[in-house]
Amino acid sequence: MQKKSSPAPPAGPRRKPAEKKPVQKRPTYSIEAVDNALQLLQLLRDGGTLRLKDAAEELEVAPSTAHRLLAMLVYRGFAVQDETRRYVPGPAMGVGPAGLSWTRLLRSLAQPHMELLSAQLNETVNLMVRVGTKVRFLATVEGNNVLRVGDRQGTVLPASRTSGGKAILAELDPSMIQQLFRSNNAEISGDTIAEEDYPAFLRELDSVRSNGFAANFEGTEDGVSALGIALHNRHGNVVGAISVATPATRFRTVFDRGLVAALHETCRQLEIDIAANPAEPD
Repeated sequence: MQKKSSPAPPAGPRRKPAEKKPVQKRPTYSIEAVDNALQLLQLLRDGGTLRLKDAAEELEVAPSTAHRLLAMLVYRGFAVQDETRRYVPGPAMGVGPAGLSWTRLLRSLAQPHMELLSAQLNETVNLMVRVGTKVRFLATVEGNNVLRVGDRQGTVLPASRTSGGKAILAELDPSMIQQLFRSNNAEISGDTIAEEDYPAFLRELDSVRSNGFAANFEGTEDGVSALGIALHNRHGNVVGAISVATPATRFRTVFDRGLVAALHETCRQLEIDIAANPAEPD
């Protein structure tokens, strides 16, 4: 009997090539205190609120160290303390927080599922949410391969180019997509998709809805491909996405080994936990 060949990963419509900026790698001579302060800024931006205890746990430092770092952020206007003594973004932050009070809960619920999936595939797994036309990476679990995609936590990328972002966008009403990418506001903010490219983009989102997943073939970074699936709450509303990112040279092999099924199962299990939590995302 002739052996069936594996289906090819979705090719997606051809779009005009855009300038791709590689995600920055950690400097060889990094300054730990500076890096810790920048991580706190990312946590404030993406979570909207931060307790001293949580900051210390995130950085894996003593509470006194976290307090000194946060005190400097307050001094420079990047953070302020509210009436409950929690830290929130200050006026100097510039980029507003995700505005989602449950992002920390979502990270906590997703972490064990991401670790299991990463161990199963030995690839990098990411959790992201959409904020306007962008996605923010809330958490990353890296695989153990020597050649692997690195940590993306805190990274902000165009939703229209990432696999998880496209999976989320495919769940939105066409009127919302129009508002995000073809309105006057989109043009002013630089997020517009050109008129000649817009039909192909809509067809790609149709394909995502049909397939149940989205792909990104070096759309945000040379040499990196990814596959993403949207996450939903108990009401069926999209609340984020999980993606698996691999070196482009290894994507086909990982895809043929059951990437889609493994990612679907991870999302299904995580959605059960989301639905069971009384403070689930809206």
